[in-house]
Amino acid sequence: MAKKNPQDMSVEERLKTLFQLQTTLSAIDEKKALRGELPLEVQDLEDEIAGLNTRLEKINTEIKELKDAIVQKNGEIANAQASVARYKTQLDDVKNNREYDTLSKEIEYQELEIQLCEKKIGEANTRIAERGEDVKKIEETIDDRKQALVEKNHELDEIMDETRTEEEKLKTKAKDLEGKIESRLLTSFKRIRKNARNGLGIVYVQRDACGGCFNKIPPQRQLDIKMHKKIIVCEYCGRILIDPELAGVKIDKPTEDKPKRKRAIRKKTTDDAAE
Repeated sequence: MAKKNPQDMSVEERLKTLFQLQTTLSAIDEKKALRGELPLEVQDLEDEIAGLNTRLEKINTEIKELKDAIVQKNGEIANAQASVARYKTQLDDVKNNREYDTLSKEIEYQELEIQLCEKKIGEANTRIAERGEDVKKIEETIDDRKQALVEKNHELDEIMDETRTEEEKLKTKAKDLEGKIESRLLTSFKRIRKNARNGLGIVYVQRDACGGCFNKIPPQRQLDIKMHKKIIVCEYCGRILIDPELAGVKIDKPTEDKPKRKRAIRKKTTDDAAE
């Protein structure tokens, strides 16, 4: 049997198919709701672990730079010490006070350079120790978050295993139904559904009101909905409206309370009064 072109479907057929799609998608939403906040919690833990690893990488890079700086400063100290030793040797061969003063100043300068380098090395070692403590704390936090992630993933997998088969069937059904709906109508439906808090893009009339926002629908508009001649949306929330009978929904009509019979009050006669 050839597949019917969505463009050739009547408004009635479009509405029925659209409502079937809504019912299927709502069932999928219910399956997803069973997972609760678990997917978000898993995502949050994964993001936190990734952030901690990035932070750890930066700290380790900083520690490496500090160690490289220490090596450099030790090299500068060695060069300065060699210069001091050379200048002190040259002091024995000076010929005048000017040469002596120049060498003395060079020795003093190199000794200050050594002191400065030693100070820098001390500060770097202190910083390395501090960052080492940070690394330890971050690694402990990462281990803790990884353990929590394993538990959350295990919990999520258990729920997914319970609903996966049925959810896949529903997704297949939804995809088949989408193929039967005209593209423009389907796009509008998806947009309405996305903006709706409860995910309902099409609703049936309940007690003369929209089944989505519960605002009253004028009688003439209700009549138009029952005629199935055109797609009608709620003027308040924008949801597509469908007649409950067309949607296959049985609406219980409210029972009217019968007026209570008034008790007849017997008037007292003259004879009754005399008694």
